[in-house]
Amino acid sequence: SFCPRRSSRACRALSRNSALDDWAAVRIQALVRRFLCRCRLQRKIRSEVDDFFHPSGPAKKTALSLFKISRKLLFIFKLPQDKERFEKLCRCILSSMEAESDPKVWYVSLALSKELTLLWIQQVKDVLWICCEFLKLLKPDILQDSKLVNLHLTMLVTFTDTSTWKILQGKGEALRHAMNHICANIMGHLNQKGFYSVLQILLTNGLARSQPAFSKGTLTAAFSLALRPVVAAHFSDNLLRSFLIHIMSVPAIMSHLAALTPERLAVMESQDLLRKFLLFLSREEQCRDVCVCLEGSHTLCLLGNLVYLGSLNEKVLQEEMGPFVSVLTHMLCYCQKYVSQKKSNLTHWHPVLGWFSQTVDYGLNESMPLLSKQLQHLWGAPMIRLLFSDVLSKKLLESQEAARQPPPASSPHSSLPVKSLFRRAFQKSTSVRNILKPIGGKRVDSAEVQKVCSICVLYQMALTTLTQIRLQILTGLTYLDDLLPKLWALICELGPQGGLKVFLECLNHHTEESKRLLAMLMLFCDCSRHLITILDDIEVYEEQVSFKLEELVTISSFLNSFVFKMIWDG
Repeated sequence: SFCPRRSSRACRALSRNSALDDWAAVRIQALVRRFLCRCRLQRKIRSEVDDFFHPSGPAKKTALSLFKISRKLLFIFKLPQDKERFEKLCRCILSSMEAESDPKVWYVSLALSKELTLLWIQQVKDVLWICCEFLKLLKPDILQDSKLVNLHLTMLVTFTDTSTWKILQGKGEALRHAMNHICANIMGHLNQKGFYSVLQILLTNGLARSQPAFSKGTLTAAFSLALRPVVAAHFSDNLLRSFLIHIMSVPAIMSHLAALTPERLAVMESQDLLRKFLLFLSREEQCRDVCVCLEGSHTLCLLGNLVYLGSLNEKVLQEEMGPFVSVLTHMLCYCQKYVSQKKSNLTHWHPVLGWFSQTVDYGLNESMPLLSKQLQHLWGAPMIRLLFSDVLSKKLLESQEAARQPPPASSPHSSLPVKSLFRRAFQKSTSVRNILKPIGGKRVDSAEVQKVCSICVLYQMALTTLTQIRLQILTGLTYLDDLLPKLWALICELGPQGGLKVFLECLNHHTEESKRLLAMLMLFCDCSRHLITILDDIEVYEEQVSFKLEELVTISSFLNSFVFKMIWDG
């Protein structure tokens, strides 16, 4: 009885295996047939598309026929085999938009069809996003690619704004409001998909080099596209953030705009964008968020663009000086955290920052000279005059007594060159203005002092962060002969008894206010040391550039006492 039972179990198992084999065979056949069917359909559709765009195809391509062939192409679209077909589709769509007085040809006319409106909008979104995908891959410095960049940018420019739509001319003007909503819908879709990231890649590929790879028209189109979502959203925080991170961080983009298409800068000025940027970034958490997203190299690029834009908009800087100084200080402070004094396994070389502990984008190296030129505006004479206007506007009192003193009688030893030099020097130093000495009298918490302290913190931060251009910064700060003596005059006026006691107290109180006051003294010392080392004897003793000899003696005495007490008190 055992053998028959065993035999029946084997038969049932064999039957089950046979059924599984049959199912597997059917499944494989179905998959193969589906694959072959799909291949046949794709070949058929591609053949239809090729016939449609062939010179022997329909001479008059209506909007409806263009819509239908687009749906078919998008259904089977695949790179790289459909690349040329898509280019022909884009050219055909743009050509239809240029047709004269024939609504049936205008591709955009399908937006007025109740049955096709939603399908048409979705098709436009799909087509434009494929254009974006191409823009990420194209190299603007290659001639053939630059032509395709222009093609895809033209598609995006055409269907994100209604200004060129002929269907809205004349009687069609009543439809403009509805069409603007459609454009806003399309731009919103592109933004969600990563439109600004695409523009950042494109602009960086074209501009992060010594000579831009873009023509005026290409750069105008790309930057106009970048501005449209921000303006359409009425400068919402979300889109301002995207614009700052992806567009304003492109190396020296403001300089390239000024050189190639200054009209775009005029548009930015008309929209008051610099003020909006500064007010957005003046909120510390938002500034930190932007810096963290960008990291050091690109934060420096954003800083350079803001400085350059500020140099072109002095009126805005005068009105928003506080936010401007605060924003630049925060950005430099973020970069400074990663600046290292020496080479190590964790550092990378940066042409402006020196040894840097974050990853450096070496693709930006070509644009570093332009970035440095942008940053130079921060310590250029116009910016120094603007930021230190309160200090520079003060007049140093002239000496009355010295003016009445008769010249000293000549001595037999006055012919000696060194003694003669010193004698003339001291005569001159007492005859022009009062010698500046620590006298006190100005409250350290006054608005004027706090404003100057903030500016000194900014420049002190620049000196310690931008290590490779430190000498440039010091040279710029000492360019104006009257800045240092007037800054010394302010230091002399601090506190009830003069600056020394105030600064000694700062050493014992590790507060933000103390650090800001010390930054003023440190900046003054750094600049004075730089100035004195580059002046020759005649400039120091006879011409007495910036300082009178008695003032140098006073400054030396002040600093000697300061250093002694600092060491003595530990």
